[in-house]
Amino acid sequence: MPEGIHPQFQLNILSRSDHSLSRRQISDAALKVLYRLNQAGYRACLVGGGVRDVLLGKQPKDFDVSTSATPEQVKALFKNCQLIGRRFRLAHIRYGREVIEVATFRSHEPESPKTELNDEGRILRDNTFGSIEQDALRRDFTVNALYYDINDYSVLDYADGIQDLQNKTLKLIGDPATRYKEDPVRMLRAVRFAAKLNFTIEQRAAEAIFEYGYLLRDIPSARLYDEVLKIFHSGYALRAYELLRHYQLFQYLFPALDLHLQSEPAEAMLDFIEQALVNTDLRIAEDKPVSPAFFFAALLWPLVHQKAIQLQSEKLGTLPALISAGNEIFCEQIKTISVPRRFSQIAKNIWSMQPRFCNTNGKQPLRLLHHPNFRAAYDFFCIQSMVGLTTHQLCEWWTQFQIDTPVEPAARPIGHRPRRHRKPRQSQNKAE
Repeated sequence: MPEGIHPQFQLNILSRSDHSLSRRQISDAALKVLYRLNQAGYRACLVGGGVRDVLLGKQPKDFDVSTSATPEQVKALFKNCQLIGRRFRLAHIRYGREVIEVATFRSHEPESPKTELNDEGRILRDNTFGSIEQDALRRDFTVNALYYDINDYSVLDYADGIQDLQNKTLKLIGDPATRYKEDPVRMLRAVRFAAKLNFTIEQRAAEAIFEYGYLLRDIPSARLYDEVLKIFHSGYALRAYELLRHYQLFQYLFPALDLHLQSEPAEAMLDFIEQALVNTDLRIAEDKPVSPAFFFAALLWPLVHQKAIQLQSEKLGTLPALISAGNEIFCEQIKTISVPRRFSQIAKNIWSMQPRFCNTNGKQPLRLLHHPNFRAAYDFFCIQSMVGLTTHQLCEWWTQFQIDTPVEPAARPIGHRPRRHRKPRQSQNKAE
């Protein structure tokens, strides 16, 4: 039994008549993968969030499959398969826009040559394959160790996950200290699931977050970006933000902002952050597009606003001050979370456009309306008006201006063809 795993768990099998999960609730792509693996003689199960969410009456966003087939055997069965990852070797099977992630049953054996831990016990590589029982007990939370077996349509519960679903409790499998040391990102996952499912984090797991939160400092900034994206685009961004601050994890994601929030900033700025997150949650609920640029712009706005005011007091103009402040704040932030430049630039555009909403004369409004980031900047401006940082009248003026001035895409001149980019000629002197 791997270190930190509770030995008292016993398998609970729920037959088809004992649970609410139906194949009608599983995507066609996931069913194709499950059936083909099963017909090829491999054990194949739906696992994790897909099983958990359906049993809770929710519609999963994606489906993951766990199987006895190795990644190479999976690839041999599916032409539309790509093997990815070094830390965890996985198969991605694509059907149109849907990707089914397939993982081989794993066994957490520290002495295995395919398992690599660092001195602190963090998992660096985990490709030791094992049985379904071993795979279940190496998963993070009990509610994620539920398997739907396509062979007989039963649900397999290896860690009392059904009981925890009913109790709305998020419980780690094993000793919290050991599991957080193996992968500190589990603390962020605990917050995300607690927010999304409206669950309570079990006491021992919750207390360990306060003790081991500092381990997040060693997580690569690119991986933290991925986790932050999942948290704030989960549809429960406001609740997750509150939990991150409650468990003192926010400081490891947004250190400068956390320090600023502890200094008791203006109430309107706190309201602005919360309202911006509510706005993001509403857009996701209405199936509208959202961008990482917007929530980064919203979260970092108190810092940028404060810095811009400071720069203006040093005789710098409003726009140059905002641009300089935005560059400086993001320069610090990306040391912790590696925000792609395409999103950081849009966030900076949103900030620098804010003063331009105060100018409603002449041709300036029309020019602003044609800016590619106008809509995000307009939403940002109106959220400020909702909490008293700008005036309602200006927001209403811009709302009416958009109604009165429909923006159409620029017509392409008749006979115009896109310019074809020629490949650069190779040097005549290049060696054959």
